[in-house]
Amino acid sequence: MRVVIQRVSSASVTIDGVIKSAIERGFLILLGVETEDTKEDAEWLCGKISQLRVFSDDAGLMNLDINSIVGDVIVVSQFTLHAMTKKGNRPSFIKAARPDQAIPLYEYFVATLQSKISGKVLTGQFGADMKVALVNDGPVTITMDTKNKE
Repeated sequence: MRVVIQRVSSASVTIDGVIKSAIERGFLILLGVETEDTKEDAEWLCGKISQLRVFSDDAGLMNLDINSIVGDVIVVSQFTLHAMTKKGNRPSFIKAARPDQAIPLYEYFVATLQSKISGKVLTGQFGADMKVALVNDGPVTITMDTKNKE
């Protein structure tokens, strides 16, 4: 699994002109599921994300996690995070999981993250044409990949 985590002061997902999800302070997470991913990958990521200390304390230092600020999260499925661009100019998405595998893992990720944070975990809509808006706070953007745990 691969994620892009953006610390936001606001974010929203709009589908067909209707706002599906909107938050204030928290995370916008783009989640890509790969064919080799398992529930253990989701659990590892959710554990890391729920304890990620990237919110400012009273001294302006990044010492607080999402629970400390009672922040909310929007999780958006994003198979393009697994784009392979080594050969040619058209990205290949062969490593991205097909919907029959990706949807259950996406839903498991969302449920697991909700069990670990005190704020709301909202979503986009898997496979939909979404318009994602955000105000990246900082900007702070963190990437994580369960196949390359750095």
